[in-house]
Amino acid sequence: MCGRYTITVTMEELMLRYFTDDSSIVHYAPKFNAAPMQHIPAVINNGTSNKLGVLRWGLVPSWAKDDKLGSKMINARAESLLEKVSFKGLIRSRRCLIPADGFYEWKQQAGGKQPMRIVLQDRSIFSMAGLYDIWTDASGNKLSTCTIITTEANSLMADIHDRMPVILSPEAESQWLDRSNQDIPSLMGLLRPYNAAQMHAYPVSSEVGNVRNNYKELIKEA
Repeated sequence: MCGRYTITVTMEELMLRYFTDDSSIVHYAPKFNAAPMQHIPAVINNGTSNKLGVLRWGLVPSWAKDDKLGSKMINARAESLLEKVSFKGLIRSRRCLIPADGFYEWKQQAGGKQPMRIVLQDRSIFSMAGLYDIWTDASGNKLSTCTIITTEANSLMADIHDRMPVILSPEAESQWLDRSNQDIPSLMGLLRPYNAAQMHAYPVSSEVGNVRNNYKELIKEA
């Protein structure tokens, strides 16, 4: 699963990376320990251009009776997306990108679990594939939520965990965001493990285990 990640760049860097000057994020701050049920930066395409906004991490289907499902739906397995009623309808029109510059996973060792931060070799921003939905409560208030798609581990991640988030190449990002793209087999083909040779993992402090911790020292090598 993918349960924690980082996006530590500035708003300007995000807007430049995703070719947009359209942002609805009012109070942006770097996240050194993004966690489920928090509001996180996300990118969608409105049909003509990219838009940067926030979604709450933990998908609540539009048909849900309440929003409690969110905490249980932070990830969606790529292999079974088309079999799950909560996700299969979103593939056609509600795809999003979750910008990140690292994610955390816990490696089982003799002395316990060691938190690891996984980044790209060049430390650049990357995009995790996501799906989003909009839920409306009884009073008409709307809640926009998302889930991060996961796939099997690549050779780097296999030593740490058996799953990893789907990281899209820049070319695949545009295909994933294109709302006119209805080619489901082609879209599903994008959901594969990222090239391990382009990634790096290193140990970090156990302080990352506490969701209340959110500061720069968390991403330093332990």
